[in-house]
Formats: sequence, structure tokens, C-alpha cells
Amino acid sequence: MAPKFEWWAKGKNNRKGTPVVVKMENPNNWSMVELESPSEQDFLVEGRHEKSRNKNARQLTWVLLLKAHRAAGCLTSLGSALIALGTAVRRRIAAGRTDTEISSSSAAVITTKSKPRFLYSCLKVFLLLSLMLLAFETAAYCKGWQHFETPKLQLRFPKGLFDWVYTHWVMIRVGYLAPPLQFLADACIVLFLIQSLDRLILCLGCFWIRFKKIKPVPKTAISDLETGENGCFLPMVLVQIPMCNEKEVYQQSIAAVCNLDWPKTKILIQILDDSDDPITQSLIKEEVHKWQKEGARIVYRHRVNREGYKAGNLKSAMNCSYVKDYEFVAIFDADFQPLPDFLKKTIPHFKDNEELGLVQARWSFVNKEENLLTRLQNINLAFHFEVEQQVNSVFLNFFGFNGTAGVWRIKALEDSGGWLERTTVEDMDIAVRAHLHGWKFIFLNDVECICELPESYEAYRKQQHRWHSGPMQLFRLCLPAVIKSKISIGKKFNLIFLFFLLRKLILPFYSFTLFCIILPMTMFVPEAELPAWVVCYIPATMSFLNILPAPKSFPFIVPYLLFENTMSVTKFNAMVSGLFQLGSAYEWVVTKKSGRSSEGDLAGLIENEEGKKTKHQRGVSAPETEAEKKAQKKSNKKTKKKHNRIYMKELSLAFLLLTAATRSLLSAQGIHFYFLLFQGISFLLVGLDLIGEQVE
Repeated sequence: MAPKFEWWAKGKNNRKGTPVVVKMENPNNWSMVELESPSEQDFLVEGRHEKSRNKNARQLTWVLLLKAHRAAGCLTSLGSALIALGTAVRRRIAAGRTDTEISSSSAAVITTKSKPRFLYSCLKVFLLLSLMLLAFETAAYCKGWQHFETPKLQLRFPKGLFDWVYTHWVMIRVGYLAPPLQFLADACIVLFLIQSLDRLILCLGCFWIRFKKIKPVPKTAISDLETGENGCFLPMVLVQIPMCNEKEVYQQSIAAVCNLDWPKTKILIQILDDSDDPITQSLIKEEVHKWQKEGARIVYRHRVNREGYKAGNLKSAMNCSYVKDYEFVAIFDADFQPLPDFLKKTIPHFKDNEELGLVQARWSFVNKEENLLTRLQNINLAFHFEVEQQVNSVFLNFFGFNGTAGVWRIKALEDSGGWLERTTVEDMDIAVRAHLHGWKFIFLNDVECICELPESYEAYRKQQHRWHSGPMQLFRLCLPAVIKSKISIGKKFNLIFLFFLLRKLILPFYSFTLFCIILPMTMFVPEAELPAWVVCYIPATMSFLNILPAPKSFPFIVPYLLFENTMSVTKFNAMVSGLFQLGSAYEWVVTKKSGRSSEGDLAGLIENEEGKKTKHQRGVSAPETEAEKKAQKKSNKKTKKKHNRIYMKELSLAFLLLTAATRSLLSAQGIHFYFLLFQGISFLLVGLDLIGEQVE
């Protein structure tokens, strides 16, 4: 029954309260929409205004009631979310699919050796020991060993077998375990401070660029290209799209490059298809033929031998006889959609700048708000482009090529030795070799290319593994060449110590070792300590700096901090695999695409649901060719199902950190307890695959 408000109309002359606006959408379900709390002056009334005071008291009562109603609604929503979470966890455990299983659908994964399980075995042993120690320490606590903090811990004369055992355990801790653990902790803290200082310097460089409004300016204006005045710079441009079994996105990428605003006689598009699926090959070939009929200069290439992955594909395409007629090459991955003016914004920078070898554009993401995983990825990549790439471009004229959305001078590629298949990061490889040969790079922060982020944790995990194992492979291979090169000492220092060691090796090493291994160990060996500023204050400050380029993501600063530490296990494993050339370092996994690389896809989907026939523009179209119809029939008969999995390393670390958090309660370590608790929950959510795309 809705409440009555007859008293509201009384006492018009003495009305001093702030009105409460209540919207009745349903007589049996009422809720507050707009509310202004009474001010302090409303309650400072004199004794003669007794009636006004009574009315204000009634208003305050309704304010409290309505706020309580809203709080109850929030609790109900929270309860529903927890029930849904529990259902997902129960379903995940019942399915029993783990990351240790070899999926028959992972045809794009090619390895030379089996994936090592050494790290997972160590984590299991560590977890078992921590559980035994927790039980042992709890028993000691119950027997009167109340003071677990090092300054207060006092050994007493053993009265029984348990006291004798615990006394010797404490002596072993103090004499043998604590010193090396403290030394390792101090070493990681030093590395942590160095890396934090590097991050701070990068941010200051970005602020300086913004303050001074530093921006690469081409010598030929875009307006001159459009009007054809002042001897406009229109060189021959080759456009390459390497792809492999990516039938979700091939249409939109081909359509985007065919719509590039450049003279048709001065552009050639190569579709470099490495697909081993005959249906996918037919689909891509039909799409190319369709654009050829519309007048686009586009060719289809398919390799019989897929050796070398993406690098081998690009190398094979550059060996074509007609490539010598072209001066520049633009490279786009299969899920990238350059805007029509992309070449007009990038090519002019090469004019009268013979030392310039690469112009790199920024990525923008169409699905950055799809789920929590994509939001956190957007924070990382926004910092990478806005800060790292831009600062290195302005002050050093060098940065790592991102592998796509960039334009190369073909002479720079040839001078650097061309594409090599020796690592899984061919883009970083060619960038380092070009830098050693004296070529300069430019990053354009205001030129964006649309693409998509991995929406599932499985796809993101495999992508990060390749991105962190490849640089270590490359470091081993190119270190002698860097030392012998003729570049300056400062550039050698930047390449070896900053580009490779600090940002590719030290960062994943200390992040995993310090927060996932040493911190839990200090809970069981409290004689070795980690200061609170290492656990809380500096990581929070660094996360704040990382999130500055994406200000709309500030509500996710805490999940971002926890997720970065959670991903450290994958990055550390990848770094070790690449450094020591273990089996998993040779994995090449094509990142799964969802096919939502443009906003036009959503509009097309709505129109299709309404029964309208849509024409193919830049999104997904209805099947028009025979190959498309065959592919659709085949997919209807046999659909490859995606599954959420349980990730055992992350799950083991979750239980390890939660065990350490329980042990920290005995030592009354507040900040350490909360950090271990929330970090353990983060590992638990990731281990149960609850952070990314959820498959019903």
C-alpha cells in the first residue's frame, strides 16, 4: 500500500523543509527517484515554530525510510549476483575442464615441445607446505605462543614435545630461513623501486609532451593531398593483411582497406591467407573477387607451406616481383579497420624525411566496455600508447613496432634484413634491427585504427604468453648485434637495460616473485618483513599513474591493481620459457576474434533480427556467395563449442594466498592481511574463469 501524504499540504505559511520527490510507478512497488536531504537550517527553528519542527521530523523520517528502501534493493541485487556467481562456480567445477587438457579445437597452436609443468608442480608443493605450516602455527597459537611478531616473540623452556619442536622451528626460521628470504625480498624491492622510477619518468615525459603540445607535423598537409596542390606527395603504397582462419573478421578488414582514400592506381592490397580450413579459404577468396569486380586493386595469396607463421607470410609476400614498384607498405591484422583517411594522415610524414622508417598509429577498441577483462586491457593499452610509445617516439625516435596499424618504408625493411621467422614477435624483431641500422620511428597518438580486444581469459592469456616469451627469445638472439652496433652508448643502454631487461624481464620477475611468493612466505617466516609501503602505497600510486590515460576507468583502479598481479604468473612463466627456450616459448596462437570490430556490426545485427536484408558495408553481411552458404550450413551442422576452463596455476596461487592471509591474522598484520585476502580472491576468480566472456 502506498503511503499517504495529507500532512504535506498543511502549514503552507511555515514551510521550511526541503521537498522529497517520490515517483509512484506501481502502487505496490514505490521507490524514491529524486531526493534532497534537509539542510541544517531546517532543524534550527525556535520554540514557537513547533508545527514546522514536527513537519521536518516527518520529512526526515521519510528520508530515512526511502534510503533504507534503496539500500534493501541494493542488498537484494547483491544477493542475486552472489547466487549467479555461485551457480557459475558450481557449473565450472562440475564441467571439470582445465587448462591442462589438450583441446582438439586448438588447431592454430603449433609447438615443438610439450608445455612444461614445472611451475605448477612447485606451486602445488608450496601450497601443501603452507597448509601444513598453517595447521602447525594455529596449534602453537592455541598452546599459548601468542606473540608471533618478531620483536615480541620470546622463546620459553619447552614443557613437552610440541614446545620442543616449535622452539627448534623458530630457531631454524631465525637462523636459516629469514636471512636469505629477507635478502631476496630486499633485492626485489630495489627492482620494484627502479621500475617504479622508470614508470614515473615516462609519465613526466608524457605530461611534458602535453604541456608543450609536442606533436609530429608532416611537411605536406592533408589539405594539399585532397586538393592536389603544392606538388602533393602520393607515392606507391602496398597494403598487406595477413590472416589465418579468421573468418569472423575477414569481411570488415578487407572492406576497410578497399575503402582507403588513395588513388587506385597507386595502391595494391594483398590478402595474405594462411588458413588451413578450405571453407575459410573459399570465403576469403570470394570476398576478394567481389571487391575486384567493384574496381579495387586487390590480390589473394595463399601459401602451401605455412612455415614461419606471420613473419613467414609477410616475407613470402615481399618476395613478389611487383613489390619493387612500391615505396611503402601498410600492415593491418585481420581484425583492424583503418579509417579512409589513414594513409593521408601517415604517408605525408615520410616526405623529405629519408631517415624515417616507420609511422605507427594508435589502436582504438570497439569492445573495450564488453566485460571487466576488456576494461582492464584498455587501461593497460591506453598507458602503452599514450605514455610508453609516445614518450619513446618523441625523445628517442624508437619504440617497438606493434605489428599492425603501421606504415613501413620498404627500403628500411630491406636494409634491416627483412622479416625473420626466428621468434614469435617478428614485429619487435624488425623494429630492433631497423633501430640498429639508424632508422627513426614516429608514433601518431591522434591517428587511430579500430580493432577488438580478446573477450575471453583463455584468448588473452595465450596472447600475453606470446607477447612476453618472444621478447626474451629476441633478447638472447640480438644481444651480440646490439653490443657490436654503431649506435650511441645511450641508445645501447636504453635498448638493453630499459627496453629489454627492465620492462620485459624485471617487471614480470619481481611482480610474481615479490607479491605471489615472497609476501606469502613472510607470513610463515615473520622474521623476514615486507614494509607496508611496498605492499600498499607504491603499488597504489603506480596503478593511479597507469590509469591516468584512461580517466573513465578510475572506478576500476583496485581491480586493475589486483588483476595485474594475477597476470604476473602467466607473464613470469612466459618470460622464463622465452629466456631458457622451453617448449611453450615456441607456441604461436592466433588470438580468437569475436567479429565485433565496428559499431556498424551492431546496427546490422539489429536489422537482421528485424528481418531486414542488409547490404555488406563494413560489418557482417548475410551470406551472398556459394562459399558463404556452404560455410553457414556446415556451422549449423557442427558448431565448435567454447568452454570456460579452470586454470590450475591461478587456482593454486589463490589457495596459497588465502592460506597466507589466514596465517597473517595470527600476526595481526592488517595491510598484509587485506592485500593477501583480496589478491587471493582475485586469483580465485581468474582461476575459475569468471572475469572474461562467460559461455553458458
